[in-house]
Amino acid sequence: MSEAHPKISQSQPVIRQLDDAAINRIAAGEVVERPASAVKELVENAIDAGATRIRIEVADGGKTLIRVVDDGCGMSAADLPLALSRHATSKIDGSDLLNIHTFGFRGEALPSLGAVGRLSIASRAAGQEGASIEVSGGVMSAVKPAALAAGTRVELRDIFYATPARLKFMRSDRAEMQAIADVVKRLAMAEPYVGFVLADVSGGGEAQVKFRVDGESGDMFKALHGRLAQVMGREFAANALAIDAEREGVSLTGYAALPTYSRGSAVAQFFFVNERPVRDKLLIGALRGAYSDFLSRDRHPAVALFVSCAPNLVDVNVHPAKSEVRFRDPGLVRGLIVSALKHALAEAGHRASSTVADAALGAMRPEGIAPRVYQMDRPSLGPSYAAPSQGFAEMAGGYSARVEPVEVVDERPLEALPLGAARAQLHENYIVAQTETGMILVDQHAAHERLVYERLKRQMAENGVRAQALLIPEIVSMSEGDCALLLEAAEELGQLGLSLEPFGAGSVAVRETPAILGEVNAEAMLRDIVDELTDGGTSSTVKDKLEAVLSRVACHGSIRSGRRMRAEEMNALLREMEATPHSGQCNHGRPTYIELKLSDIERLFGRT
Repeated sequence: MSEAHPKISQSQPVIRQLDDAAINRIAAGEVVERPASAVKELVENAIDAGATRIRIEVADGGKTLIRVVDDGCGMSAADLPLALSRHATSKIDGSDLLNIHTFGFRGEALPSLGAVGRLSIASRAAGQEGASIEVSGGVMSAVKPAALAAGTRVELRDIFYATPARLKFMRSDRAEMQAIADVVKRLAMAEPYVGFVLADVSGGGEAQVKFRVDGESGDMFKALHGRLAQVMGREFAANALAIDAEREGVSLTGYAALPTYSRGSAVAQFFFVNERPVRDKLLIGALRGAYSDFLSRDRHPAVALFVSCAPNLVDVNVHPAKSEVRFRDPGLVRGLIVSALKHALAEAGHRASSTVADAALGAMRPEGIAPRVYQMDRPSLGPSYAAPSQGFAEMAGGYSARVEPVEVVDERPLEALPLGAARAQLHENYIVAQTETGMILVDQHAAHERLVYERLKRQMAENGVRAQALLIPEIVSMSEGDCALLLEAAEELGQLGLSLEPFGAGSVAVRETPAILGEVNAEAMLRDIVDELTDGGTSSTVKDKLEAVLSRVACHGSIRSGRRMRAEEMNALLREMEATPHSGQCNHGRPTYIELKLSDIERLFGRT
């Protein structure tokens, strides 16, 4: 106890001004976290300079070399020393920090990079001679003539050599290269008209191109769609819905994938604000809210969304890395994202992602067997089919749900409709339907679960879900905590047609159930509702909680696996799916049907 406190000096502390080199190294710790941060700053500078082609070369994960070459406007010889000074920039004049139209604006990147590594810049502005300058550990050289075409070449060697402690926190070359590729891909998505090349030049050998995209042409949506196909994959582009909405000066554009094209993590979620890649909790929360009706909690949607607004409506000067933003009206932005995405998903109707069919075909494709051409393979005049009612087991067993026929005014044959004509039922769970171009395989329980859910939502929105009184109330015993949770939500559950009352300690009485469900196991339904209320306790609105509970209720009112269906019931289910939005996926994001094209099926059997 007699030792001096380590933070209390025994002598009077002296306040001193740090020199520029120390200041720059401290600033670099905020701006340049790793090689990927340096690449981000340099590529953003190239974009701000109006470049149409940008080449990035790195060695050893960016630890020994980062080189960025662009064809932008360039700098004059007189501008080079100023560009390496702290807080010197051509992008703002300092009078209005909210009126920012460029990626960079602080003037910190280049001096910070020069403070922690060996930095050289060669640039040539239009109509002027080329010039170069070097800075190493914060020490600047004189400007020298340089031979190069219009544009700028920036080289950063031996990053963090001046701050060796930072090198201990560097990851493997492979991990750092992956982080650099992620940065370049995000910026490439933000600028579809700009071409990007990322190459690995480690070892001094031939450059290995890790990523390359050429500048797109056409209108904004066409260019963006082409760029996303290259960056996020053609499967995403084929299963993504175009988003275009505007509200009170804030616009939302981009692409959002169908719920059946979901991922196990949030790796395919990209957000941009005024073309700037950001990671913002508000935007992530809005996306989760928009898809909450279609995906379970362990699945994540894939999107590339661009929010555009006047610069004075968003503050980008929140964090040195500029990855966070603050909106003047966050509620407006959240509401725009949720409504625009839900509207686009509703317009998609019963559509499911093509990857579902691709996976099914891949599972069925025989391995190691070369396709053969047989003599009997001749063009067919078209198969003949039995009457729709033939081939079905006309059984009327007991069931716990109802298939309500939908009135469809369409004189086309059933095969010409999107989901075709029901032909058979397999394993009392899968409906096989035939279309003009192939076949459809429907999961009857998953499909009817979504239909019942959408019907319940419509009823609740119009005048509340109709209730059906039980002749004898059903008493359900559960823990006192679960009973209290249910009774606390009794008023909201009443809007869903579920009437509950306390019945002594540890029990509740179920007096009414939703009429649309028919006969239902009340105890199993209540236990599922308790799980949903427990898991969804952090839902943002009562509406979110109600719809989550409705989803659980709908599951209990759906056609169960193992129930045999008649021909008219199966066709009625198909017609209702065609008329119901979101019927391509169940309430948990799983597909409700798979479509296999006849050409793909024939290819499986070598009938090409």
